[in-house]
Amino acid sequence: MTLNLKEELGGKVLRVHVSEELRKEDYELFVPEVKRLIADHGKIRVLFDMQAFRGWNTGALWEDIKFNLSHFNDIERLAMVGEKKWQKWMAGFCKPFTTAEIRYFDQGEVDQAHAWLVKLGSGLDL
Repeated sequence: MTLNLKEELGGKVLRVHVSEELRKEDYELFVPEVKRLIADHGKIRVLFDMQAFRGWNTGALWEDIKFNLSHFNDIERLAMVGEKKWQKWMAGFCKPFTTAEIRYFDQGEVDQAHAWLVKLGSGLDL
């Protein structure tokens, strides 16, 4: 499997680990889970961990575009953790497609990414 989802802080934070290549089928798992969390909590925060991630196939890319358009305002913070230059570039590329505050972290900074994501005083009720 290329996608692993883990809820944290009662569902207010979603940790997403992707590896290899995302497929359309991965979005059939991801999208309903995110919709449920948004329905339960309003805006959520996401840690998107891209260790050993190679990208999207064509079907998954289309699903990602549709997801971003329909959830433009639903993600408050997005911490992107990667290991390649194109992944860092992707964090900047995503900014116009969401109102989320986005930050990129190198793979060795996953603890810092998580700390930034749940930082007290940032609107998240711990």
